[in-house]
Amino acid sequence: MSPSSDLAGEDVIYDIKLSTVVPASITAEGKTRQLTNMDLAMKLHYITTVHFFGGDAAEGLSIQDLKKPMFQWLQPYYLICGRIRRHDGGGRPFIKCNDSGVRIMEAKCAKTVDEWLETVNGGDHHRLLVYKQPLVADDLGFTPLVFLQFTEFKCGGLCVGMSWAHILGDAFSATECINMWGKFMANRTPPAHILNTPPIIHHLETASSCRSLKLLDPLGDNWLTPNNLKMQMNTFHLTEKQLSDLLSGENKNYKVTPFELISAIVWKSLAKIRSRSSMVATVCKKGEFDQTSLENELPGNMHQVIGIVEAEMTGTDPLELAELIAEKLVDETNMIEKRMEESSVNGNPADYILYGANLTFVNLEDVNLCGLKLRGERPVFANLSIGGVGDEGAVVVVPYTGQGNGSGGRTVNVILPEHQLLQLKNELRVEWGNF
Repeated sequence: MSPSSDLAGEDVIYDIKLSTVVPASITAEGKTRQLTNMDLAMKLHYITTVHFFGGDAAEGLSIQDLKKPMFQWLQPYYLICGRIRRHDGGGRPFIKCNDSGVRIMEAKCAKTVDEWLETVNGGDHHRLLVYKQPLVADDLGFTPLVFLQFTEFKCGGLCVGMSWAHILGDAFSATECINMWGKFMANRTPPAHILNTPPIIHHLETASSCRSLKLLDPLGDNWLTPNNLKMQMNTFHLTEKQLSDLLSGENKNYKVTPFELISAIVWKSLAKIRSRSSMVATVCKKGEFDQTSLENELPGNMHQVIGIVEAEMTGTDPLELAELIAEKLVDETNMIEKRMEESSVNGNPADYILYGANLTFVNLEDVNLCGLKLRGERPVFANLSIGGVGDEGAVVVVPYTGQGNGSGGRTVNVILPEHQLLQLKNELRVEWGNF
């Protein structure tokens, strides 16, 4: 779907051009990626990133300058150039590594970077700046798994927007991949950069059931989350001082992180909005792995621990909820794999959603959002969110990468049914002040 709709009543995105970039050399014939059960649990979801650069970083960079290093970059990342296929016509999906490439969109914007960020404010920074195309039956075998959009602003600034099919890998893999493109552009990566198959990470068996997934009616090859409500994203920024205030004073006896406290406040507010006395939430957080190993691995969905927390909401304050999130998470990572396996018919698992099956809190505080640089310059603002979220909604917490007073804080992306989002904003004004 082309991002051609208006922003504030103006046609701000124009002069759109599409192209495709493929690896510099041909991948071995017949090479495939056999998808894991966790990969297939994520097949309806996608990851989006935006990196805004000022005029100094982007000045004089042509689309050819941006695309030229991609040919070498895509050689080790040949996986993301593949397309979805099925075994025996209708069996288990896999990725055929056929060098079909990533789709590139070029666009121009009638605003400056500052004007865009000010206009969007707390809204959806990704709308219009991340080109995406759904994986649906007629085009499933032809649709790219990664889209890159380069939007040139009238000030000379640039936004690099990426849409990444979650079936390829999680947010840690996605950001490492786009960051590596920046390194190739800066000639900071050796030519013979070969990526290894991701290792298997073992998780503790702490769950006896799987409540993180929601079973859907069969979707066939239409890989779209079936929402009953209109979903919308809003972005909040919490400064380092706001976080410090939340975690200080009477809170000193509680050993919780910013993510846990942010999640607890949003959870408590949504329980009030939804008139629920108890709630189950899904929590996704970084697993035990060395992040430096990412630069030597193909993308994969093994870097997160996924579990559930259940809480009585009546009479429970946010700090108690934060402690529950920190200490009472029931790890369901292995159970998700088992559920996908047990539901398989001819090797093809049933259709599930994870993000938004329950209200889902995603801890990406450790994701390397500032790893993508142009001419050695950090982005003036970067963000990451998740798409294909179910009706229960999701809250994605990433490091705040902007400049000024927000440095050291957090960016909180909330994806909820439209009517609940408006109510939540009113609730959070009480907790967090103006935003």
